[in-house]
Amino acid sequence: MQLAQMQEQTLQLEQQSKLKEYEAAVEQLKSEQIRLQAEEKRKTLSEETRQHQARAQYQDKLARQRYEDQLKQQQLLNEENLRKQEESVQKQEAMRRATVEREMELRHKHDMLRVEAEARARAKAERENADIIREQIRLKAAEHRQTVLESIRTAGTLFGEGFRAFVTDWDKVTATVAGLTLLAVGVYSAKNATAVAGRYIEARLGKPSLVRETSRVTVPEALRHPIQVSRRLLSRPQDALEGVVLSPSLEARVRDIAIATRNTRKNQSLYRNVLMYGPPGTGKTLFAKKLALHSGMDYAIMTGGDVAPMGREGVTAMHKVFDWASTSRRGLLLFVDEADAFLRKRATEKISEDLRATLNAFLHRTGQHSSKFMLVLASNQPEQFDWAINDRIDEIVSFDLPRQEERERLVRMYFDKYVLKPATEGKQRLKLAQFDYGRKCSEVARLTEGMSGREIAQLALAWQAMAYASEDGVLTEAMMDARVQDAVQQHQQKMSWLKAEGPGPGLAADPSHSRLSGPCALRKCSWVGPGLLAGPLCTRTSCGGQPFYPP
Repeated sequence: MQLAQMQEQTLQLEQQSKLKEYEAAVEQLKSEQIRLQAEEKRKTLSEETRQHQARAQYQDKLARQRYEDQLKQQQLLNEENLRKQEESVQKQEAMRRATVEREMELRHKHDMLRVEAEARARAKAERENADIIREQIRLKAAEHRQTVLESIRTAGTLFGEGFRAFVTDWDKVTATVAGLTLLAVGVYSAKNATAVAGRYIEARLGKPSLVRETSRVTVPEALRHPIQVSRRLLSRPQDALEGVVLSPSLEARVRDIAIATRNTRKNQSLYRNVLMYGPPGTGKTLFAKKLALHSGMDYAIMTGGDVAPMGREGVTAMHKVFDWASTSRRGLLLFVDEADAFLRKRATEKISEDLRATLNAFLHRTGQHSSKFMLVLASNQPEQFDWAINDRIDEIVSFDLPRQEERERLVRMYFDKYVLKPATEGKQRLKLAQFDYGRKCSEVARLTEGMSGREIAQLALAWQAMAYASEDGVLTEAMMDARVQDAVQQHQQKMSWLKAEGPGPGLAADPSHSRLSGPCALRKCSWVGPGLLAGPLCTRTSCGGQPFYPP
């Protein structure tokens, strides 16, 4: 019985346990149902919120579209009103113009009718009064004729009586003849004195027509620019090679010439004449200016091409140049650029008689050394000089194309002058990008082989112009490279043109001579520019090292 009770209790406990599990499951189901209901409610609220937002956005879109449509309609309406106003204004202007034209037409017709009526009335009056008018003209002519005859009779009577009285009085005749003689002498003397004074003033103060540029102060220039003239007069002598880049050997030689010229001026001795020859753009003109400023002299620049067009006036103009040069108190350096244009050979060259006479005048004025002026000739073809010109030259200096060292100095100098200084000062619309300037200058010097100093200066100006033409005004390394490439191509094109012209006199064409040159020390042959010129001993086998004598 106890066992049965215990089993019964165990069964009851199991039933109670199952009942509790069932109740727990029921509770779990209830909580799950509540969770599902809450989730469904949340989803429903989210969907309602989304639908409300979509409805609000759609309504807002419709409102904006309606506003835009209203604006477009208002704009169209305004344009239509403006078009109508313009048409109205145009119609009013057309009506006003038509009214003005009609008024002008009516006024013109009225004026024409009035003029026609006046002309008719005047013609009618003249026809009716023709007899009276002819009678008045006849009476006036008769009166005028009578008056003229009476005046002639009176004048003849007075002149005859005066001449009779004058002839009979010998004192008056003598005084009159003496007065006329003195008047003629005075007029002739004043005319010649004025001419002499004019020539003296022109020689002292004026600048001859052949002189293109001079540092000598003239009265008109002093009146126009007194401050600049004062600074020029008070300035100290400059270095003869300041801003001039030459090879070391040539620098030493021209510096010796500059020192000798300066000491010659100090000792008031006779100046020596110099010939500078070489390719264009190698610094001949620049050195001549620096030589004059270094020596404390005035300089005057004339061009040989200006002499031939003067014709018969060339002789007079040449004498005026040397007369003017002789009046300089500081001494004058007369620089003749392109001297071969008129100092040609008289025996073989075909020159006009006027140019021959001008050359003779030049030879006459330069036959002896002078303490008043120094003659400096520059030429690209000195072999064309007359032999008398060569006899007047004391120093011959060859200006060669710059080598790589000189080209690098030139590139750096002009880069600093035209690009770097304007960019750093900030006064101009020019800036520089960041790159190695020194390395770039060395590279440009290597690429510009065969180019002259003038071509390198033009290249630097091309860099400056390219920076000015850019949008931001910045000069980059790529822009510099592009301009260098263009300059090299242009130089090669020029050299091809020069090669097509053929070799100069004295030797057949030999491209190996294109870069041989040097100072004139041994007076042997040398290939410079277009042909053989007086220079050092040539080492090329085509010349054979034989002396070259100009014809």
